[in-house]
Amino acid sequence: MAGHKLEITLLVALCFFLPLYEAPKSIAWVLYVAVWIFNRARARDFGGRWDLWDSLICIWIASGFVVAALAGLHDSEWRGALDLLRYGSVLWVVKRSRFAARELHWIFGALVASTVIGLLMGHARLWSGENQDLQLNSVGHVNHTAVYLTIMLGVCVSWLFTGWRAWPPAKRTAAAGVTLLVLVSVIFTASRGAVGVAFVMLLVLAAAWWRRWRAALPATAAVVALFAVVIFLGGAEVLRKQQANAEASNVLSYRGGIWRAALAAWQRYPWAGVGMDNYALITHDRLKAWRAEAGKDYDPRRYVPYAHAHSLYLNTLAERGLIGATALLAVLAAWLIFLLRYWPPPQAADDDWLLWGSAAAAFMVTAAAGLVNTTLHHEHGILAALLLGLWLSQLHKR
Repeated sequence: MAGHKLEITLLVALCFFLPLYEAPKSIAWVLYVAVWIFNRARARDFGGRWDLWDSLICIWIASGFVVAALAGLHDSEWRGALDLLRYGSVLWVVKRSRFAARELHWIFGALVASTVIGLLMGHARLWSGENQDLQLNSVGHVNHTAVYLTIMLGVCVSWLFTGWRAWPPAKRTAAAGVTLLVLVSVIFTASRGAVGVAFVMLLVLAAAWWRRWRAALPATAAVVALFAVVIFLGGAEVLRKQQANAEASNVLSYRGGIWRAALAAWQRYPWAGVGMDNYALITHDRLKAWRAEAGKDYDPRRYVPYAHAHSLYLNTLAERGLIGATALLAVLAAWLIFLLRYWPPPQAADDDWLLWGSAAAAFMVTAAAGLVNTTLHHEHGILAALLLGLWLSQLHKR
C-alpha cells in the first residue's frame, strides 16, 4: 500500500512539474518508473497479459535506438533516443497500471493546476517584457507551448462536458473560467496551426458528446464563432501574422524550404535518417553535397536549414528514416482505430468519457498540428503519451 501511494505521488508530481520546472520533472519521471518497476516486481504482476499495444510501444521505443546505431550523421542521436524512451516509458507503465477514480482526479487536477500556474507565470513575463512570446517555463518555445496548451484545452473541455450537468454553479464557473483561460492563451501564442486545430478539436469533441449531452455542440459552436469574430474584428496577432505572411508570399513561414531540406536528408539516408536530435546538422554545405551525389542541381534559395522540420512526419523521416517513420505511423494508426472503436456509449461512466476525450484531444493535436509543427516531442510528447496511457489503462481495466 505504501509503495502504491509513493508511485501515485510521483506520477502526480510528474504531472505537476511537467510544464513548470525541468529538474523536478526529470527526477519525478525517473523515480516514478523505478518505483513502478519495483512495485510490480515485488507483486509479480506487471499489469496483465501482453497485448498489441505492448508490442507497438516496445517497437516504437526500440526504433529510436536502432536508428541511433544506424544514423547517417553523428552527434546527439543517442540522447535523442532517450526522449522517445522517456515518453514511451510513461505510456507503457501508465497503460499497465490500474487507477482508482480518486487517483485519476488527482492526476488530471495536477495537469490542470500546473497549466494554470504556468500560464500565470507566462503571462506575467509577457506583460513585463521579460519574454516576447507566451511560454510555459519548462516547455519553452512558443510553438511548443501552443501545442501543450491545445492538448490541455482538450482535457479541460472534456472534463467540462463530462461534469457540467452534475456540478454546482461555483464549480461550473471555475471550470469554464479555466477552460477560457487556456483557449485565450492558445490564441495569444499566435500559432496559426494550434489555433486552427484548437477550434476544430473543440467542435469535434462537442460532436462526439452529442449522444451523451446535446447542448455541448451548439454551445461550443457559439463560443468558437464568437472567438473567430473577435480574432477577425480585433485584429489579433494570429490574424496579423497570417496577413503579413500572405503579403510577403510566405504563407508557410519558410516551411516549404524547411520541408525540402528534410526530404533531401531523408533521400540521402532513407532507412535510419540523420539520427534523432541531429536535424540541425542538415546544413547548406551538406545539402549541396547530397544533391551533387544524386546528380541534381542545388539552389540554396529553395532550402532552409533549421533546428527541426516544423512537421512531425517530415522531421521523423529526416531524423529516423523509414524505420522510425513506420513505427510512428503504426502507433498513430492504432491510436485512431482504438478511439473510433471504443468511443464510449452514452451510459458510460464519467471517467470513461473524460479519459476518452483527453486521449482523442491528444491524438488530434499530435496528428493534425503535426502537419505543420514538430509535435510528440519533449513535454507535449510526455503529455500526449500520458493521456493515451491513462485511457488505455481504463480500457484494459474494463
